[in-house]
Order: sequence, then structure tokens, then C-alpha cells
Amino acid sequence: MPLLKPLHAGHAPAVLAFELANRSYFAASVPDRGDDFFDRFADRYDALLAEQEAGTCAFHVLVAEDGSVLGRFNLVDIEDRTAEVGYRVAQHIVGRGVATATVRELCQLAAARHGLRTLRAATARRNAGPVPEWWTPLIPAPAGAG
Repeated sequence: MPLLKPLHAGHAPAVLAFELANRSYFAASVPDRGDDFFDRFADRYDALLAEQEAGTCAFHVLVAEDGSVLGRFNLVDIEDRTAEVGYRVAQHIVGRGVATATVRELCQLAAARHGLRTLRAATARRNAGPVPEWWTPLIPAPAGAG
């Protein structure tokens, strides 16, 4: 069973493999990250870990039993108990409910582990779909609100 884990330095090789294996799949729906992303991957990865250490972001990977990365699930721009949610999953697991279940888990972690009360998400217009019914109630409004 895949596990959602906080990103750490040891995940770097599996994250790079995930990004490379799914590059053309991702590029079909969002702008490609470009060769520079891959050429400077180690520097960029270290920068992500520094952002996480500073508390401005919380990066996670969905790790398969064999140690491969199946997806990346992130809380970014954390400030004032608010963050943006972003994720990408491997092409071979699309359509199985894995992303939905993992985003739900991430939302629960956002509240429990990071004290977040508001999450925002955006998508490219061509990726837009219906908002899942479970999205809003995962992080309850503060007492006395609404």
C-alpha cells in the first residue's frame, strides 16, 4: 500500500526518476519544466528542502512499496494558516482514485500537522474538472464562523 511521506533528502533519486518517467505525460497538460529543471535538479531539490525547513512549504511524496514515487503532493505558500495545494501523479495510476484519496489525506494533514484552516487549489483551464464534494468540509471553519 502506498504511503504519503514528508519529502526528505533520501527521496531525491526516486523523485527525479518519477519526473523523468512522467515528463511527456505532464507536458501534455501543464507547461514542461524544461531541460534546465532536470540539469539543475539537485540544486532545485535542495531549495525545496530549505523552503520546507523554513516552514513556508510542506512537500510530500506518495511512495510505493518498492520505494518508487507515485506522486508529489504539496502545500505551498504557507502563511496565516492558509496554503495552496498542488499535486501530480504518475500516469500509470491515473483513474484509480489514488490522487483523490491522497489529496484527501493531505488536507487532513494540513489541518492536523500544520494547523492550516484554508486551502486553495488551482488548475490549468484544460485540466479543470468538477470540484469534489468532499473538498470544502475537510478543514472546518473556525468556531463562530459562518
